[in-house]
Amino acid sequence: MAENPRTILDMRNVSYAYPGRTVPAVRMVTLAAKEGSVTAVLGPNGAGKSTLLDLASGRLRPREGAVFAGGRDISQYARRELGRLLGFVPQSEHIPFEYSLEEYVLLGRAPHLRPLEMPGREDRLLAREALDRAGLAPRAEDSINSLSGGERQLLMVARAIAQKPRLLLLDEPSSHLDLANKRRIAALFRSMAGSGIGVLFTTHDPEAVFASADILYILADGGMVAAGPPESALTGEVLERVYGKGPRVFRRDGEVFVSWR
Repeated sequence: MAENPRTILDMRNVSYAYPGRTVPAVRMVTLAAKEGSVTAVLGPNGAGKSTLLDLASGRLRPREGAVFAGGRDISQYARRELGRLLGFVPQSEHIPFEYSLEEYVLLGRAPHLRPLEMPGREDRLLAREALDRAGLAPRAEDSINSLSGGERQLLMVARAIAQKPRLLLLDEPSSHLDLANKRRIAALFRSMAGSGIGVLFTTHDPEAVFASADILYILADGGMVAAGPPESALTGEVLERVYGKGPRVFRRDGEVFVSWR
């Protein structure tokens, strides 16, 4: 299959319905994510965003359509091989052991280690670098049980950064963050894109899109409503179609803002 050399993830006419349900959670979605670019998927709760990321990461298999990663059907990858290509950050995660922050982030190095191989000096340096980028380096030896919900979200991002994937997939990464850490996440996404890594994240917050995204896909009721650069794709008409009456888009001094009546 011919591949755009910058395209890491290519989803083509993908549909998925959960067992026992007749209405698809995702229907006929086409989406691409490229290295060195930040891609956002915007939609309200229940729009199918999390299902879409599960399909993109290989956790679910589409009922129709196909998902390609690095030019190959995602089903052809072994788990460790796919882990060197794609990193995944869920909305939340149950962590059964009392790891330190550094120990937890080192779990991200698993795709690069042989079975039963212990992390080495380079792995630990990468883990510390990831913690630093997430703003958690001073707490590297602390227990993960000492973290707030927002700090845990940042820690999951740090683990995925240490994994060194070509594309990072994140499900609502700023949903539990305060304004300062939302700004940190947006800057981190731009920094990763600048170093050639692709980022694909879901959100229900239009402001998170304008803060970091190059390309936007808008999802509602499992289907794609609009796509393109955020400044052109996210219009007042589209927001009203997705969220109902209330939000409006306005521009000032070259920046785009969303307000709620």
